Amino acid sequence: MPERPRAVFAMTAENVPRVFPPEVLSRLRDAVDVDPALVVERAEDFTDPRVRPVLAGAEVLITGWGCPRIDAAVLDAAPALRAILHAAGSVKGFVTPAVWERGITVSTAADANALPVAEYTLAMILLAGKDVLGRRDRLRAERNHPGWGLVPGIGNHGRRVGVIGASRIGRRVIELLRPFDLRVSLTDPYVDEAGAAALDVPLLPLDDLLRTSDIVTVHAPDTPETHRLLGRRELALMPDGAVLINTARGALVDHDALTGELRSGRLSAILDVTDPEPLPADSPLLDLPNAFVTPHLAGSQGNEVARLGLAVTEEAERLAAGAPPAHALDRAVLEHTA
Repeated sequence: MPERPRAVFAMTAENVPRVFPPEVLSRLRDAVDVDPALVVERAEDFTDPRVRPVLAGAEVLITGWGCPRIDAAVLDAAPALRAILHAAGSVKGFVTPAVWERGITVSTAADANALPVAEYTLAMILLAGKDVLGRRDRLRAERNHPGWGLVPGIGNHGRRVGVIGASRIGRRVIELLRPFDLRVSLTDPYVDEAGAAALDVPLLPLDDLLRTSDIVTVHAPDTPETHRLLGRRELALMPDGAVLINTARGALVDHDALTGELRSGRLSAILDVTDPEPLPADSPLLDLPNAFVTPHLAGSQGNEVARLGLAVTEEAERLAAGAPPAHALDRAVLEHTA
């Protein structure tokens, strides 16, 4: 690719300055010829008279949240396109088979977006181990300090943590948990014993992981195979007092079954994703004392989104230098990932 290849933004326009703040945008424009004022937000924008001549010569499409579908018609209007650099995680919502059929490289900032999700998960695992959220609520309700005596049943020394899914986030969680005195195990149908050994964790069948974990954290993709992965039977396998953490997708958990377990008081849950999302205002999950629900904020938020823009900028620099992208997607692997 020639130096400073032409590029076009395709995402929600308001996200361009968020993902590419001035210092990141300046560096991006050193690598590619891109106009931040020209942003494709809707499918019909690809045929806009202002966009068409730029798109016709574009070699790079810089995509993000809100990107329209990239189908054959769009690709016909962009015959020079060589790469799609996605400033977010999953590309499944807009990359069509036509992109792969034409040999266009697709790169994603999913690795960069995995970091804050893994950090959120780490924090919640450690807080859950100390029952911080439950103890805070009890103190708030009773207005009575329980004293300085030892509290049985809490603590993170040797606590068993089961990770469902060796995704980017799942692997990062395992890495972040390494310095702590926890016993971590993994379940993933696409990981063999050698792969688990490389991660330095035991590999267990799902049922065994559920039976032997005090905290279960979900990091599997949302696919037909993982729909309602944790249903009534699976949740019943978890030991009394166990905690379920879900930062993946709400559809992986049967919420009716989970609500039943929470109402019984047997389990607790920390949910950053739900099904549906958002929850209806009368959902019991918003009121149950052992359900801690956050509004899908584990992923990149606030100042963290600039990390996504930086990841794309680094990919653009590699392309401009004639080097392959560091985070190119494999279509075959994409079929069983997010």
